[in-house]
Amino acid sequence: MADGYERTAEEREQARQERQRYRAGGDGRAPSPPDRRTRRPAQPRRRPAPVRRTHSWVGRIFALLMLALAAAVIWFLVELFQPLHGSPHGSVTVTIPAHSNARQIGDELAKDGVIPSGFFFELRATLSGQRGDLLAGTYHLQLGMTYGSVLKLLTTPPTAARTTNITITEGRTRAQINDLLRSQKVKGSYFAATRHSPLINLAAYGAPRRTPDLEGFLFPDTYQLVEPISVQKLVNDQLTTFRQQFAHVNLDYARRQHLTPYDVLIIASLVQAEAATAHDEPLVASVVYNRLRLGMALQFDSTTRYATGNYTKPLTQSELNSPSPYNTRVHKGLPPTPIDNPGLAAIAAAAHPAQTNYLYFVAQVCGNGSSVFESNYSQFQADEAKYQQARSARGGRSPERCK
Repeated sequence: MADGYERTAEEREQARQERQRYRAGGDGRAPSPPDRRTRRPAQPRRRPAPVRRTHSWVGRIFALLMLALAAAVIWFLVELFQPLHGSPHGSVTVTIPAHSNARQIGDELAKDGVIPSGFFFELRATLSGQRGDLLAGTYHLQLGMTYGSVLKLLTTPPTAARTTNITITEGRTRAQINDLLRSQKVKGSYFAATRHSPLINLAAYGAPRRTPDLEGFLFPDTYQLVEPISVQKLVNDQLTTFRQQFAHVNLDYARRQHLTPYDVLIIASLVQAEAATAHDEPLVASVVYNRLRLGMALQFDSTTRYATGNYTKPLTQSELNSPSPYNTRVHKGLPPTPIDNPGLAAIAAAAHPAQTNYLYFVAQVCGNGSSVFESNYSQFQADEAKYQQARSARGGRSPERCK
C-alpha cells in the first residue's frame, strides 16, 4: 500500500511539473499572450502634399526692392561725388551776380554746361560747408568740371576780368550791327544769334507766330562785355535791357487805337529812321497815326531802304517800285516787322504821338536835321521843291546842314 501510494505521489508531482513546464512554454518562460490585433496589409507610403510657400514671393519682392534701393543710393553717391567724372574741356566765361544763392549759381553753371546739375552743386556746397562762401564775379571756367573743382574756384576771389565796351547806336539794323562787330574782330555771327531767343516771347508783344527774327527788340545801348567778347552774351544783354525799358512804356493810347505792342515797336522803328531830332520824333509818329487812320500809304523811303539794303545812294526807280512788302509806297499799312532797333525816346513817341493833322514832312533846308511838317499837300510840294533846289545848288549834296 505504501509503495503504491508513493508512486502515486511521485506521479502526481511529475504530472504537476509537466503542467508547469507546459504552461511555461516548455523552456520555463511564460508564454507570450496571443496578439489579438488584426494585421492590416502593408500600404505604400504617400508623399506629403507640398506646402504653398507664399512667403517666398514676398521675399523676392523685398529683395528686388532692396536691390533697387541700393542701386539708387549708389547712383546718388556717384552723381554727388563724381568718382568716374571725365576730364573738363573747352572754356566758358561765367559771371556770378551779387547776392546769388548756391542753387541759383548752380543752375547758371549747369545752363552754361560747366556742371551737370544745380541741385547736386548746392548739395555739395552744403555738405562741404561752403554754401555761404561762394563769391560773385566773373570766372573763366571749363565745360564738364566737377563740383569740387568749381567750388574751389568760386570760393577764391577772382582776378579782375578784362572788359570791352560795345556801343550799339539807335536805329541800327541786325545786319548793320553784325557788320560793326565783325569790323571790331568779334567772333561769331550776330546775324545768326538774333534769329530767335528763349529770353523773349515775341507772341506776348503781339508779334505774328512766324516773325522771322528779333529785329526791333535789340535795345541800343553801351554794353560792357568780358573778353573774349561773346556775341550771344551781347544779344542776351540787349534783350534783357529791352524787356526792362519797354515795361515802363505806357501803351494805353496805342491800345485805344487798336495797336499791339509789336505795332508800336514797328512805328518806333519808322520814327527812329525818319526823325533826325528828338523834337521831330512825336511829330513823325503823328504822321504815321494820321495816315493809318485815313487809309493812306505811308510812302516812307526808309522802309524801301531796309528791304533793298541801300542806305547811302538815291533810291532807283526800280527800287521805288519794288513789290517787297516793306515798300510802303506800294503797300498800305505798317511794314511786316520793325526796320531797325529803336531807342526809348522813339518808342515813347510811337506810344504817345503828338496830336496834329500832319500828313507830310520833308527835310528842312539848313535845319540841321529837323523837318518841315504839313497837313496840306500843295504846301508840302512847295517845301519839297525848295529842298530840291537847294540840293541842286550844292551839287547834289544834302542841304540839311549849313554853316
